[in-house]
Amino acid sequence: MSALKANAKLTLSLRITGVRDDGYHLIDAEMVSLDLADDITIAPGDNGIDVDGEFAEGIPTDDTNLVARALKLANTRAHVRITKNIPHGGGLGGGSTDAAAVLRWAGVTDLIAASRLGADIPFCMVGGRARVRGIGEVVEPLSRRDLDVTLVIPPIHASTPQVYAAWDAMGGPHDESGNDLEPAALRVVPGLSEVKYRIADVVNTPPMLAGSGSTWFVEGHHRELVSALPDCRVVFTRAR
Repeated sequence: MSALKANAKLTLSLRITGVRDDGYHLIDAEMVSLDLADDITIAPGDNGIDVDGEFAEGIPTDDTNLVARALKLANTRAHVRITKNIPHGGGLGGGSTDAAAVLRWAGVTDLIAASRLGADIPFCMVGGRARVRGIGEVVEPLSRRDLDVTLVIPPIHASTPQVYAAWDAMGGPHDESGNDLEPAALRVVPGLSEVKYRIADVVNTPPMLAGSGSTWFVEGHHRELVSALPDCRVVFTRAR
C-alpha cells in the first residue's frame, strides 16, 4: 500500500492567449503548489475509488473521476482511497492533483498525455512553482517563492467548462485582476461577487479568484476573516 500527498495548486495569474481549433484554450499562467493537500492511499487490486473527508460530498467514484481516468491512462489497476481536504469545484485543482498523484505513482511522465485529461494535471505532476503554457502541458519550473495565503472557500461551486464557455461568449475579456476568467466566473456564479466585496471590506484589498473559482485568496494570513465570513471555509496555507 502506498500513501501519497496530493497538494492543491493555486493560480497566481492567468492569461488566456488563444483558442485552438479543437476548442482547447491556450493559457499563460503562474501556478504554485500549496501545503493544503488531499491524502491518498493506493492498494493493489481491482479498480475502485473510495472518497471521504470534509469535501467528499458530490465527488464521483465512477469512471468519470479523474483518478479512474488516470489509472486507465497508466494502464494499471488499483484501489484508491481519497481523503478530500481540497474542495471540489474550488479552482484549486482538487481532482487534477489527485489524478497527478496517481500518475506519478504509476511512473507516468508524459505531460502532453496528462494534459488531455485536464489542463492542471501536468503542473500538479511537476509541482512547486512554474509558468504554465499551452493547454497546460508546457510547465517551466521557477524558483520557490515564500508566500502565505488565506483561502476563502464559499459554499458555492463554479463549473470550469461553464466558466470557459462564458468567457468565450463575453468575447474573451482580459481582466485587470490578473485572472482573465474572473469576469466569466462572476457571470456564471453571481454569488461570488458578494463574497469578493465582503473579503475586500475586511482586508482592504481585493482578493483574487483561484482559477475558474470559486475560491478567493489574498496574500498573508488574515485570521479576522474567520469571524467575518462564518458561512465560508477559511484556510491558512502557504506555497511549497
